[in-house]
Amino acid sequence: MPRARNGGVEIEFQSFGDDQPEAILLVSGLGSQMTRWPEAFCEKLVARGYRAIRFDNRDTGLSSWPEEAYTLADMARDGMAVLDAAGVSRAHIAGVSMGGMIVQRMAIDHPDRVLSLTSIMSAPGARGTLTSTPEAAAVLNVAPPDPKVDFEAFAAHQMRSGRTIGSPAYPWTDAELRARIEAEYRRAFNPAGVVRQRAAIGADGDRTPELRKLDVPTVVLHGTDDTLVQPIGGETTAAAIPGAELRMIPGMGHDLPPGLYDIFVDAILSAVARAKPSA
Repeated sequence: MPRARNGGVEIEFQSFGDDQPEAILLVSGLGSQMTRWPEAFCEKLVARGYRAIRFDNRDTGLSSWPEEAYTLADMARDGMAVLDAAGVSRAHIAGVSMGGMIVQRMAIDHPDRVLSLTSIMSAPGARGTLTSTPEAAAVLNVAPPDPKVDFEAFAAHQMRSGRTIGSPAYPWTDAELRARIEAEYRRAFNPAGVVRQRAAIGADGDRTPELRKLDVPTVVLHGTDDTLVQPIGGETTAAAIPGAELRMIPGMGHDLPPGLYDIFVDAILSAVARAKPSA
């Protein structure tokens, strides 16, 4: 696959529908590889006439795993480097969870590169907007068993975690969830990167004052049953961005199961459509 470069960091990315005229850049969440935007999802965007570009954030997947601290602004520049490498001057951007924070930072720092913004299951970083239930917080704060010692215990832990923060109205089957866990572990496993990414989130602080200055067509998508980033995260994001549309989805948690593909696609393309008059 192609790679982009931002200073000394290399970013693995993949592009679908390269013959389409407009691109949608898809940004993953905390510790999540670009495969969390599955190929079947990307192909849905291509079928609607758009180029879909996904990438591994730094410290995740097949991108560089830097040992030094970095910021969300650095991660936003990684995304710009991907656009450069893909030959894209301006793109629609969509991100989930930490990826939502990164695309917010992209829109703030690189407004000339952004056509529309879709912030999904995310938050603006203000105090109280990243709250989790105790059970969901444990998904981030309780380390899984060492997969090199006992992979079955590791997989069982990961499946419980997925169920804890997942979408109750759109559940994965056990086979689907197990297959995802195994595939992600085989592709790359870097728990130390999660620690550095969480530090980057904390260091970015409250983006609300900067979000209030944005002039970009925006859709904010959030689940009413999200226990990891509770609904206040989406509500305050939409309230901060002028003209943003807020979509609250009953039964949606903190994941992207197949049952939610069309809802995600519709939200992203709604932001795209709102950008058309000014594009």
